[in-house]
Amino acid sequence: MPELDRETERRLASGLYNDVWRLMELPERRPEQDDEMLHAAHASRHHWGRIGKPVNLARGEWLCSRVYAVLGRGEPALWHARRCVEINEAGGIADWDIAAACEAMARASAVAGDMAAAREWAARGRDACTRIAEDDDREHIEADLAAIPLG
Repeated sequence: MPELDRETERRLASGLYNDVWRLMELPERRPEQDDEMLHAAHASRHHWGRIGKPVNLARGEWLCSRVYAVLGRGEPALWHARRCVEINEAGGIADWDIAAACEAMARASAVAGDMAAAREWAARGRDACTRIAEDDDREHIEADLAAIPLG
């Protein structure tokens, strides 16, 4: 594969990330759109992996986890959520990224059918939300946590 310059990698990573959100927010998706969403999430993470900082890598893993959760695939959702947590912890990443990592673990655990873990991670996420500096960021993560069916 030819080397891409940093700006091209950044544009691809960011554009693919945004395209995944567009697809996730569709009220209904065709199977081909589910495939596109999944592959775009991994491609975004790949490009961030080539040029990004740990925070970009963690957010890429979060996105992959979210896509798998949306598709009802618990095991890969958990795998990527765990990677998100690990990257955040290893990189000393704070603020809303920690709460988002807990949200990913809660959502993935719920999709995988482990409601005890889902409730535990949701509680950790709500606690992490108390340390988010920006109101908008905190409200967004709190809304995501509230949307997880915890049984």
